[in-house]
Amino acid sequence: MTVHDEILSSATAALFEGRLDDPFALLGPHASEGGTLVRTFQPGAEKVELVTRKKASSRGTLEEVGPGLFVGKLPKKGDYALRITWPGGTQQVTEDPYSFGTVLSDYDLHLFSEGRHLELAKVFGAQPTEMDGVAGVAFSVWAPNARRVSVVGEFNTWDGRRHPMRLRHSAGVWELFVPRLGAGELYKFEIAGHDGSVIQKADPIARATEVPPGTASIVAPKPDFAWSDEDWMKKRAARQASDAPISVYEVHAGSWKADEGGEPLDWRGMADKLVSYVVSMGFTHVELLPIMEHPFGGSWGYQPLSQFAPSARFGDPSDFAYFVDACHQANIGVILDWVPAHFPSDAHGLAHFDGTHLYEHADPKEGFHQDWNTLIYNLGRQEVSGFLLASAIWWLEAFHIDGLRVDAVASMLYRDYSREAGEWVPNVHGGRENLESVAFLKAMNEAVAERCPGAITVAEESTAWPGVTAPVADGGLGFDYKWNMGWMHDTLQYIEHDPVHRKWHHGELTFPMVYAYSEKYVLPISHDEVVHGKGSLWAKMPGDRWRKFANLRAYLAFMWTHPGKKLLFMGCELGMESEWNHDTPLPWHLLEQDEHAAVQRLLRDLNRLYADERPLHARDCNPGGFKWIVGDDAQNSVFSFVRWDETGEPIVAAFNMTPTPLHDYRMGLPRAGKWREVLNTDAQDYGGSNMGNSGILEAQEEGMHDQPASAALTLPPLGALVLSPASD
Repeated sequence: MTVHDEILSSATAALFEGRLDDPFALLGPHASEGGTLVRTFQPGAEKVELVTRKKASSRGTLEEVGPGLFVGKLPKKGDYALRITWPGGTQQVTEDPYSFGTVLSDYDLHLFSEGRHLELAKVFGAQPTEMDGVAGVAFSVWAPNARRVSVVGEFNTWDGRRHPMRLRHSAGVWELFVPRLGAGELYKFEIAGHDGSVIQKADPIARATEVPPGTASIVAPKPDFAWSDEDWMKKRAARQASDAPISVYEVHAGSWKADEGGEPLDWRGMADKLVSYVVSMGFTHVELLPIMEHPFGGSWGYQPLSQFAPSARFGDPSDFAYFVDACHQANIGVILDWVPAHFPSDAHGLAHFDGTHLYEHADPKEGFHQDWNTLIYNLGRQEVSGFLLASAIWWLEAFHIDGLRVDAVASMLYRDYSREAGEWVPNVHGGRENLESVAFLKAMNEAVAERCPGAITVAEESTAWPGVTAPVADGGLGFDYKWNMGWMHDTLQYIEHDPVHRKWHHGELTFPMVYAYSEKYVLPISHDEVVHGKGSLWAKMPGDRWRKFANLRAYLAFMWTHPGKKLLFMGCELGMESEWNHDTPLPWHLLEQDEHAAVQRLLRDLNRLYADERPLHARDCNPGGFKWIVGDDAQNSVFSFVRWDETGEPIVAAFNMTPTPLHDYRMGLPRAGKWREVLNTDAQDYGGSNMGNSGILEAQEEGMHDQPASAALTLPPLGALVLSPASD
């Protein structure tokens, strides 16, 4: 036996045993004496013939030289296809995958290896395409330490021996063009791991997936949605977000509302019902809890595995694009929750992907998240960082998303996050800062700013990390906004006190203004505040039923007049009495009770007031746009402040946080003359006692509270007033 024969024999044995790591060395066409030798592996086939590609005319029959291994010679040069006869007489004509060249360009592989390929979803994964005039799907996957990778699916009975892939050694990427496949095919990658394991993995860059609990990836068509939002995208690019009203309705798609059959609405149903509702309520944006495909619905999407695929629970990618387009046509922006901090350890996912810790850190002190039992991305690996950067850009560019709210940023910034001494690994300087995550977040924000004009990024960051919203050029992380978790904590803590005790906690409501301009903020009352035994927003309010509603109304008015963009979780506008349950739709029947409908009416009016009155939004990020009028009347639990727009036009908000009405309460105002009471949370229409100032009041040139004028007001019980100068 010659050396060549030994190599051939070894490769054939590896093929039969599913160990073949270089299939192109054995399979496909090979030059030989007297013509071209063709080998193809078709286990279970009764007969394999060589035929012409166009007319399927016979060019000879191959001989089965081993179980499923067919060999023969092409009598003449030229292309060929295979005609395979299966048991029962079924015939299949297809081109030979091993007769085609490489799938990925060296340039694509180079960009990928450096973490700079921001269009991975257009090139890697599963791409319907043509090669040499033949339609099919180009598959590719990064698994540098695997011993063998195959693409499997229904098209090859999930047999990993039948379509082993070629390894491009320079990048550790495996690839194969499979002819005559198209969009809609189920597939996975079968990986013989470095550790000897063999497992079928979902495609990390899949653009579509099976509906869970199915775990297969789906070949998605090339994105070709016919968008109708050109005007929206142009306006978005020209808008200065910090000066604009941003009022966000946070939504869990699976539990907002059910269809007539009791199932959650799909994307097209939400395009109809959710969009019209958001418009009617006056919100400017919808923020969706993560809709990237995730195996466990109870994670609400915060444990995603498919960073490029919208969840199939609600339709296919084109259905999601339809929803976004409908939002834009209604002048509603769309923000997605996005999770680059961690991922679940499901066997079909990214964990131990090629038999090594590829996407995650090997050391559990760095790679295992103790709070969530998840794995932490190794952002120091360029390919992993680039994978997530490409995901962020994919949502913004392919689906015209208007912003990303980045989850759990604090857990990314600190190596000792939620860890005790000895449970974490210091950085190269011995510190606790996660330098790799910092570099990633900066790169992400720079890429978004450069490629996606007008799109915003928002950090959920709960610590005092400096410069979260400062430009990267100035040493910041580069986010547009940060969730103001301190404001949320302090104000909720205050409002939960019984009014009789509030005078001892007065500073909890005023303290957030001490740091209000240290970052550009969003005020969040999110899903996290109404789950896990925390109760609903309504339930947090003290007192009897009437006082609960009054407190809730005053709190919402405080939030909507306070500096900062707004975010409210779905159901809070209904005055839900029980906390949110992700398994059931919102209790819309509550609106049959006027006290609940009144809360919804108030929220609708607050949104409209916020949008219409420039002083309430135009200088959200400028300390010159705010001043306390009454910030120290702890005895009466009274607060008031003035907001100014860029022209100096004022609007005033005043709050009485006790159930005792205050008559003839003299309060400073920015100017003398008539003032309109543009909102009163105690109005009868909102379920209140209808106590106030009859819609208008007169301010005298009698300075007070460091203001040039003042007026005697009636401050209603547990109520808020918004006052605006009356025009002639």
